[in-house]
Amino acid sequence: MQNQPFAWDDLRYVLAIARTGTLASAAQNLGVNHSTLFRRLNALEAALGSKLFERLASGYRPTESGRRLAEAAERMETEALALDRDLTGRDTRLSGQLRVTCSETLGFKILTGEIARFRKTHPGITIDLSVENKVIDLSRREADVALRATRPSEGDLFGRKLADIRWGLFASPRYLKEQPAPKRLEDLARHAVIGWTDSAPQTRAGRWLDKHVPSSAIAFRSSTLLNQYIAAMDGLGVALLPVYLAAGDDRIVRVLQLKDLTTEMWIVTHRSLKDTARVRAFMETVGDGVRRRIAALSA
Repeated sequence: MQNQPFAWDDLRYVLAIARTGTLASAAQNLGVNHSTLFRRLNALEAALGSKLFERLASGYRPTESGRRLAEAAERMETEALALDRDLTGRDTRLSGQLRVTCSETLGFKILTGEIARFRKTHPGITIDLSVENKVIDLSRREADVALRATRPSEGDLFGRKLADIRWGLFASPRYLKEQPAPKRLEDLARHAVIGWTDSAPQTRAGRWLDKHVPSSAIAFRSSTLLNQYIAAMDGLGVALLPVYLAAGDDRIVRVLQLKDLTTEMWIVTHRSLKDTARVRAFMETVGDGVRRRIAALSA
């Protein structure tokens, strides 16, 4: 038996396989080679004299021993992340790395410009921007700061609301030459409407479309708002979009104003990081910049 069968890397590998159910996905999440992970798992099982996973056609399923190791690894990971947050939260330097996440529409239209302005004032802070249309787990340090379209519900998060996001229905001038603009919501049934794919996460905007637009009127579907915006510009139909995204673009015009659909924009961090100098500076400076830009583009 090896001298240290419970080295952290070994436990980390077991936890990743238990979470994903496949070696390929676990290796990708860990940033290691598939064959390396396979060899390490076999070596650990040999050292322990116990099978940790059943190899099934559908993937890897933990045995009782594998489950216990994965649970132990998860507890260790939780403690390590808490320690990391605590130490980072004491950092008073206006320098270092800051991991930020936002939606693709905010990154495309607003956030990148605000980050550029922030970097001029704080050149010692390096920004890693992850553009995701899903909610990132801040407790697991997947990001330090998140700009979200939803109010945070987790008790260990700290943030503030930046803006109410107004929505409207938009189409290209080319499309409107062939189809008269809808004057009321009922007219959408006679238009080509751009909607969401079934695999896309359910959003308030998606639910609004489901309520007001019959499925027979959906002519094109996409899993992202940015692609729906492009589709509308290319004349594929009428799209439901945040007003700030389409503002100032003469390739697309608003055809109906909506009073019953607004969402929110929040800037959020983990409570243990809120007093970290670079986190606080980013949330104040970039948060205020995003708020002003959304207000100007939504006027």
